[in-house]
Amino acid sequence: MTRTTSPSIRLLLAACCGMASGVATAQWGGMGYNRGGYASTAGQAADYGMSEVMRAQGYQNLQNSEAAKNWEDAKTLEIQNRLRWTETYFEMRKENRDKRAEAAGPPVTQDQAIRMAKMAAPPRLGSTQLDPVTGHIQYPMILTGDGYKPYRDRLDPLFAHRAETGGSIQYSDYQAIQQTITKFIDALKTRVTEYPAGEYGKARTFLDSLAREASMPAG
Repeated sequence: MTRTTSPSIRLLLAACCGMASGVATAQWGGMGYNRGGYASTAGQAADYGMSEVMRAQGYQNLQNSEAAKNWEDAKTLEIQNRLRWTETYFEMRKENRDKRAEAAGPPVTQDQAIRMAKMAAPPRLGSTQLDPVTGHIQYPMILTGDGYKPYRDRLDPLFAHRAETGGSIQYSDYQAIQQTITKFIDALKTRVTEYPAGEYGKARTFLDSLAREASMPAG
């Protein structure tokens, strides 16, 4: 059955495709070649040309559809990969926090913190190191040098006054003791290479203990 095509379209297609068929018709006794055999008229050649155009358009549409589908598939895969990466990242962070918390153990209670602070605090001075009655300070040997005399001269009267009041001193005296001992320690540090390690350690611990005594009751 011959497809009906408008004259204008047939003429246009004949110009592009049918001319060859027209030539073929003249050469082969009025027969033009098409997919099914030969076209006997220019109209059939035009119909053949139309079918080729439509077939090409359909093929292009199919290719475009496949390309769009491939793009969507690739985009979906990218989103899924990003999602998996994000989930993995946060899972690793959570696992790391959990392991660190497990290694750290349970949080320290207030009572435990107090006990640890007492253990870390320097020991209190004995009565031979700090006389509870007179407040006399018996300094370690290396702290009796002339270079430390200004600090000793400042601390001796402050601790003598502390002994007189039974350890009840004014905040200004407490600050003066702490500031003087801090400067005493700084001066000791500048000469650390001059002393044996053991002697330096004893002197430093003594000053730390003396600073602690300022906040403790005398005796």
